[in-house]
Amino acid sequence: MSKLLQRHLTEVETALSEQADAVERMVHAAYQGLRERCLGSAAQVLDSESQLNRSEVDIEEKCLELLALHQPVAIDLRRVAATLKINGDLERIGDLALNLAERTESLAQCPDVPVPAELEQMVERAIEMLRDAHSAFVSVDEALAHSVRERDDEVDDLNRRVIADLVKQMESSPQQVEGLLHVFSATRIIERIADHATNIAEDVIYLAKGRIMRHRWAQSA
Repeated sequence: MSKLLQRHLTEVETALSEQADAVERMVHAAYQGLRERCLGSAAQVLDSESQLNRSEVDIEEKCLELLALHQPVAIDLRRVAATLKINGDLERIGDLALNLAERTESLAQCPDVPVPAELEQMVERAIEMLRDAHSAFVSVDEALAHSVRERDDEVDDLNRRVIADLVKQMESSPQQVEGLLHVFSATRIIERIADHATNIAEDVIYLAKGRIMRHRWAQSA
């Protein structure tokens, strides 16, 4: 591998790592709005989302330039491919963070509708998964990536519990349906954030071992 290729790969991976930090801050800002039932989180996340979109395009262009100019093979090719895929997942998490912030602002208009404890647990787990997936990418830590992948089941279980409870509340308190629907939307958004964190973890496994992990839940690590 040439020194120039190594330098360019390091630069694009550093940019991706900065992107992951920004996305985590966006999700955390949306979570803070949810926890505190306050206004303003959507505007804060929207400002970050615009920069995120510009960075996503810049990283993609750099990856395509790497492929065209250096024609990497083996592990270097996997590094570029993983970066491209993770870049897309991070951009989608940013979109979801904005959607979550918008739902939390809607919930602020429904003070009588409680935020389920399980919903807050879901956000915390999703943020942990995102942070650990990022760490796994930086250090190419396959074991940590598998850990993130396995934790998706916990978020899915919390999601099912929240939805089941929401259905019961809608039946018993029809006057709160509007607010409960905002909670329902929020839980689905958080579940998707965890899914994208799982995708990133699977891309790290691909980077480390060259194994595509999608649809391989029944297989051992």
